[in-house]
Parts: sequence; C-alpha cells; structure tokens
Amino acid sequence: MSQKLKISAEMRTDLGKGASRRLRRLANKVPAILYGGEEQPAALTLVYRELDAIMKDEAFYSQVMALKIAGKNQDVVVRDLQRHPATDRVTHVDFFRVDADKVLQVSVPLHFLNEDTCVGVKQEGGIISHLMNEVEISCLPADLPAYIEVDLIDLALGSSIHLSELSLPDNVEFVAFMHGDEDHDTAVVSVHAPRAIVEEEVEEVTDAIDEDADAGDSDSDTDSSTDSEESSDS
Repeated sequence: MSQKLKISAEMRTDLGKGASRRLRRLANKVPAILYGGEEQPAALTLVYRELDAIMKDEAFYSQVMALKIAGKNQDVVVRDLQRHPATDRVTHVDFFRVDADKVLQVSVPLHFLNEDTCVGVKQEGGIISHLMNEVEISCLPADLPAYIEVDLIDLALGSSIHLSELSLPDNVEFVAFMHGDEDHDTAVVSVHAPRAIVEEEVEEVTDAIDEDADAGDSDSDTDSSTDSEESSDS
C-alpha cells in the first residue's frame, strides 16, 4: 500500500455562510467539516493551496488519509466535495472519521488495462465506452484497495464486462451485490462499432426496405394494369 496522504486543518469558530465566504475570499482558505464516529462534528478550515495540491493525487478521493488537527492525526476519508458552479474551485469538504474496526463503504476508481490491444479494438476496429469510472465497495480500512483493475484484453466487438467479472482483493465486496440482487450486475465497459459504420449499416437496411417497398408498388401497378386490360377485352 502507498504512503498515507496527509493534510492539516484548523478548528473553525466563525460559522455561517457569511463567514465561509469571507474565509474563501480573504484568507484563501476552504471551510470543511469532520463527522462520524462517537465524537461531535467539528467545523474546520483548510489552506486552499495545500488542498489543491493534495487533490491532484487520485488517492485523495477514495483512500484513508491522515487529517492533522491541533497536532493530532485522525484517519479520515473524503465524503463530499462542493465546487463553485462557474470556476469548479472547491468551496467545501466533508471528512468522515474512520474506525479501523468498522467496515467502510467507499467509491474507488476503476483502472482499465489493455484498451488499445484488446480484440475488439485492435482486430475488429471498435471503440471503447467506459460505462463506469468508479465503483462502490465495502471493506475494513486496512483492506481498502487504491483501485480496481479491469482487463480488456479479450473483450470483443459488441461485448461488455460486468461487475461480476471483475476480480476483487480478499475481504472486499461490491456494495451492489451485498443483498444478493443480481439485477445490479452493471456493465462496466464495452466495445462498440464506430458511429459512421453503424449509420452506414442503418442506411443500407433502410435502402433495402425502400427497394422492397418500391418493388411491391411496381408489382401492384403491373397487376392493376393487367386487370384493367382484361376488363377492357371483356
């Protein structure tokens, strides 16, 4: 397992929306909250520069990290991030306290392997569609994987890989399957034909239908003409 990420925070006493706006605008800090476990929720502030740097690491979003408050480290995971709708800048962070003896439910990223060399792409000219980029799992903090691998090497054109086909580490399970509901066996990734080819095939089918319809109309006209001639002869 890689080294645990660390971030520092300070306790926040000036609460409310106005205080949070001043904090972000004047001090270049970000309000946050820490909750969970048997302790009371705690209002915090983070230095934006430090937060922005640590967010560049994929592990920030799914792994247990050390949150340092008043010289004391606490194990936490990120539960939610709020962003400014126009700038995408983080405006608030929710941290959840982690207990080593209690099971966590966390979303971890999917890492796709052999995309360019899979059968459906290299041999059959298909295009890959990622239907999921992360998946929710359940496990103890010590068993939390950094990511789940999805090997596409044998994936053929028109085929998909589902959750049930993925390999999980020991003591880890998908939340979707915890209640035995097979209807949640979601497709994770698929290979499909390029759009231009699909449209061309649709056009060919449409043209064939039109030709059959035209041929049918011609037969009907011929039959009508023959019937008219026979009526005249009579």
